[in-house]
Amino acid sequence: MVRRLLMILVCCTLLGLGSLIARSGCPQSHRWAMEWEEVAEASTFRDALGRAVIVNGTPRRIVSLAPSVTEILYYLGLGDRVVGVTTFSNYPPQAALKPKVGSYAHLNVERILELSPDLVIGTKDGNDPNVVGLIEQAGIQVYIVNPRHVEDVSQTLRSISAVCGISKRGAKLAKLLSRRVKRVREMVVGLPKPVVFLQINLKPIISVGRDAIHNDVIRLAGGINMMQDAPNTYPTVSLEEVLARKPDVIIISCMERGGRFEKAKKAWMQWDSIPAVRNHKVYLVDSDILDRPAPRIIEGVETVAELLHPELKGRLTKLIWK
Repeated sequence: MVRRLLMILVCCTLLGLGSLIARSGCPQSHRWAMEWEEVAEASTFRDALGRAVIVNGTPRRIVSLAPSVTEILYYLGLGDRVVGVTTFSNYPPQAALKPKVGSYAHLNVERILELSPDLVIGTKDGNDPNVVGLIEQAGIQVYIVNPRHVEDVSQTLRSISAVCGISKRGAKLAKLLSRRVKRVREMVVGLPKPVVFLQINLKPIISVGRDAIHNDVIRLAGGINMMQDAPNTYPTVSLEEVLARKPDVIIISCMERGGRFEKAKKAWMQWDSIPAVRNHKVYLVDSDILDRPAPRIIEGVETVAELLHPELKGRLTKLIWK
């Protein structure tokens, strides 16, 4: 399909018929003109590990080793080039239909090799370096990304788009994301900074420390992470500690509406000594827009900003699960 599109583009140019406009395939509302492929026959790119990754021509068969990478590829309009994804790559919906290569922490190397990719894109923190090494030993190039903060997502978009030969489109989309983050930052300037307790696991109760990307979401949204002084990234927290620290807002990161997450919310509501409970500021928020360093995490920042600052409601986004 891609080869046929390129042939049509060449013919149109020769006949003076102008450019052919194609949909980008991006799950957002953005649609861009399809750029000419920009990767030379052999180009070298520096990945997040500082390694030189040589890409021979434009990648046509890409395997994604993390849900966040899958989202980025689709956001860039590269869904048709994706031939394999990890188990929980569920967004956009069509990504879930792609062949699975295991979870990002437990990859199936044999399955990856069967898909004959010309490029594999993984993450520094999520993928086993030994597995990455096995893939490379098979002669397949692996490009590693490492978005640790919300604002790193834009740069990751740029780097992946460059490797895949659509750097202009990537730059445009990255700029749009950066503008949205900037808008939130500007709108929360001068507003009170409520203390936020973010719960990412029900039993035991687990929260996030300063090194988790969730901490960045809270900070950019104009809040203070209650557990930012924790010694580890994902601290286990006792009920007594939450009662003692008295957060202004409680956010429960959840994978679904209702069920056990709604029960967890109701369980908090009995502790009216907590300001968040007393003021009815206990919320459920879709975990995908808080956990994944992908374009939708900007929606997470906007959503949390509206929760912390109700006066902003309707001015940023409306993806809150109350």
